[in-house]
Amino acid sequence: MTEASPPISARERHKEDVRTRILDSLIALLSEGIDINHDRVAERTGVARRTVYRYFPDHDALMQPLWDRVVSLAGGAAVRFPDSEAELTSSMLSIFQSFDRIAGLATIVRATPQGRAVRLAQKERRRAAYVSATADAVKELPPEDRLLATAMLQVLHTTPWLEMRDQWDMDGAQMATACRWAVETLLKDLRARGGKPLSDGPA
Repeated sequence: MTEASPPISARERHKEDVRTRILDSLIALLSEGIDINHDRVAERTGVARRTVYRYFPDHDALMQPLWDRVVSLAGGAAVRFPDSEAELTSSMLSIFQSFDRIAGLATIVRATPQGRAVRLAQKERRRAAYVSATADAVKELPPEDRLLATAMLQVLHTTPWLEMRDQWDMDGAQMATACRWAVETLLKDLRARGGKPLSDGPA
């Protein structure tokens, strides 16, 4: 028989409630295009500034849970950095369709200074994930070209969503088809070219 989990104390429920209110305030501020800092979060949440600092001690600590909340609203596990070359293409449909589900918020994250700050807070994690996922595909290129190829594969994986939505009225499924074709074409070229520099043109 599985033992029942111990009941949550009133104190723990209160702490979780405050944390949830802070996270909701972060989303509200982001949605309204308001710069995010501890003072604004405290004012919006209706808690003391020191309370916000107790839960989130610096600006980076605010950005990470905000990013996590955006990802959760988009679909949670469906929206993640790739952990392999295969996942570069296999994850596109679920990611683009997840962006469609939160189109307003996804647009804010990509098109406003506040949203870009949230994305930039993930820069090191994002770069590390794509470097790892593409390492085998780019390994024979000259070092500078490895960077260029990895960056282009990262851009094609999720970045076109806003442009293809705004300029071409596409939905996530259409975007995924186009971007998957582009990524597969580049990966095929990388496998064929060996160490031939990108400046020499297609393999």
